[in-house]
Amino acid sequence: MAKIAVIVGSVRSDRQGIKVARWLEQKLKERNHTVFFIDPMELNLPLLDRMYKEMKEPPQKLKDLREMIKEADGYMPITPEYNHSTSSVLKNTLDYFLEEYFFKPSAIVSYSVGGFGGITAAQQLRIIFAELGAPSISSSFSISRVQNVFDENGKLADKNYDKRVDRFLDEFEWYVDAFKNQREKGTPY
Repeated sequence: MAKIAVIVGSVRSDRQGIKVARWLEQKLKERNHTVFFIDPMELNLPLLDRMYKEMKEPPQKLKDLREMIKEADGYMPITPEYNHSTSSVLKNTLDYFLEEYFFKPSAIVSYSVGGFGGITAAQQLRIIFAELGAPSISSSFSISRVQNVFDENGKLADKNYDKRVDRFLDEFEWYVDAFKNQREKGTPY
């Protein structure tokens, strides 16, 4: 079907987002998508000094990351909510590139330990992805009290989320297909 980049948004030692990301990775694979799993904890990128395109000799990990971003048909960031915003590590990971994102949709997943599921972070991330040229689909997927939704092994404990995620992924696939069809016809630049 499509190539989807799932981008983890936390590097905290006890991060809950990795459970969310692995669950969504599996859901996408069950729908026959290829998943590029991007984990900033594994990348260990320095704070952005130069974008990829400004580097004379980018390190191999950035070359590999660029290839995933460029080849992806859509993006699924998994964002925590820190102080009513997205995480700095997610923003740092995204900002190494620009043109690679153009004319591909994003589907924002947010979570929090509180009752609002990271919706403030999701709203701010919409602005970021719009600027990257990868506008977000109209729906977002929020997970409230994430610590109760997955068990300590990352297994889904609240089966209501299985029902909710299907509609979200259906919508994302529609946008991925629509953007892919239009890119085949050409882009404005």
